[in-house]
Amino acid sequence: MVQACAHRGASGLAPENTMAAFRKALSFPFVQWMELDVQLSRDGVPVIIHDDTLRRTTTASGRVGEFTAAELAKFDAGAKFNKTFAGEGVPTLAELLDETIGRCRLNIELKTYGGRYPELERRVVELLYDKGLQHDAVITSFDQQALRKVRALSEDIRTGLIIDGAPSTLVGDLRELKADFLSLGHFFLSAPLVSVMKEEGVEVMVWTVNDAQTMRKLAGIHPGVMICTNYPDRYAQAFGL
Repeated sequence: MVQACAHRGASGLAPENTMAAFRKALSFPFVQWMELDVQLSRDGVPVIIHDDTLRRTTTASGRVGEFTAAELAKFDAGAKFNKTFAGEGVPTLAELLDETIGRCRLNIELKTYGGRYPELERRVVELLYDKGLQHDAVITSFDQQALRKVRALSEDIRTGLIIDGAPSTLVGDLRELKADFLSLGHFFLSAPLVSVMKEEGVEVMVWTVNDAQTMRKLAGIHPGVMICTNYPDRYAQAFGL
């Protein structure tokens, strides 16, 4: 059975990257991983939000890095999804780590935007060590330099490259980065690619897969692939859970 990863929590069922979405994902016993996006608040706290601006997912405006973690927590990150979630704030990574210890592993995507948050890697690494979770998470990014910084800070924490393609340099890139996780746009998954990744000791996750038919198709390519979805309920439907 392919593993399930909840994308920004159960973001099809609750507002993305909020504690409501993460708790909803945790209500599905087969969800073993959750993916989330991390940036830094003005006071240097890792906070969970995808965009570098607030307008799309909250009722506030401005850039994430202009506000403290306490201020971000007070912004409404739920009402735009559905009024029943009004009052959901922008959570901190520490909050989610406390909620998921011993229950679910995390795929923590660094939203560095070309070095916009020069302290982001260090703050996330330190937090994982503080919580004793350096072996229970993977730090991922599109930004290879961010992954190099994580590796320089820690030999323990897994790292993963995010790509939406299948470049000929992929194996070499992963070796150079000392990364053992690949987060791949699902259109680029193939049996030969998975075979090569398995030989390299690299775990493959495909994103973002939201219909049962495609989930079953991808599982047929290789059962060791992880499926990242906004809808854990559709994953259950796909595999008769």
